[in-house]
Amino acid sequence: MSIAAEGAPGAGARPEPRPSAVTPRLMAKATATRRRRAARLKLWIGSACTLVVVVPIVLAGVLPLPGPNEQDLSKRRLPPLTDGHLFGTDQLGRDLLSRVLHGGQVSLSIGLLAVLVSGIIGIVAGAAAGYYGRWVDTVVSRLLEAQLSLPLLMMLLLVVALFGPSVTVITCVIAVAQWPEVARLTRSLVLVEREKPYVAAAQVLGLRKFAILIRHIIPNIVRQATLVVLLLLAQAVLLESALSYLGAGPQRPFATWGRIISDGQDYITTSWWLVTLPGLVIALLVIGVNLVGDGLRDRTRRRTRTEADR
Repeated sequence: MSIAAEGAPGAGARPEPRPSAVTPRLMAKATATRRRRAARLKLWIGSACTLVVVVPIVLAGVLPLPGPNEQDLSKRRLPPLTDGHLFGTDQLGRDLLSRVLHGGQVSLSIGLLAVLVSGIIGIVAGAAAGYYGRWVDTVVSRLLEAQLSLPLLMMLLLVVALFGPSVTVITCVIAVAQWPEVARLTRSLVLVEREKPYVAAAQVLGLRKFAILIRHIIPNIVRQATLVVLLLLAQAVLLESALSYLGAGPQRPFATWGRIISDGQDYITTSWWLVTLPGLVIALLVIGVNLVGDGLRDRTRRRTRTEADR
């Protein structure tokens, strides 16, 4: 028997690992852990706020509610929780909850269509400007600067006054007003991506610029670009509500959130619910969408940082 075997009976076994100095308590206090917890909290709260508003709006047609335009002058301006009216009634005896839910269908439809169109325009224009550069970048950049220099609401009012306050016109106007935000972010992301090794490898293999842009670069940046599109949904809803409040939104018989608030502002001192409850619904949706967007953006940044470290 060897001396090593006699002096160290457990020489063949692995030494026990030393206890780590990083305790669970320190991990809980770490910045990365707190950011991860904050992003998760934003997602949960934002999703709850958004679903509380969106689900009743989607189901407005099947819920046991009166029609949004059914009038009963004997029940004018009933306060909330009176005679089966959860939100009360307005100055013409119409159920306020029904009007808010059906108005939300119009506002959300316009907002979703607007951000979809603006997202497509912004991603295409920003990707072309960032990858091709030269005169393409110059033209897109000048268009961005020209539009961003104009007052947004005044430009929207002018276009609506020229072409009429229809749903199609308002959707297109909001989409054109929002594409610069998506284009600016997409351009900056593409400027970073085009300098990476996989783009150079694709060029060596003989792929054309258009194929590289469509098949490789855009799929890598579309996730971050869509987060901006999601955040623009809240802005689109606010813009549509502002136009409707000023009388430039979809005309009657559409019940939009802005018009509901505009119709009830004359009674705000005596019937507070006519303005307060629709305003709370708008605020809840905007806060929920922004929290979901912020949470997803934080999670995407952390995932991108982790992949870069690898």
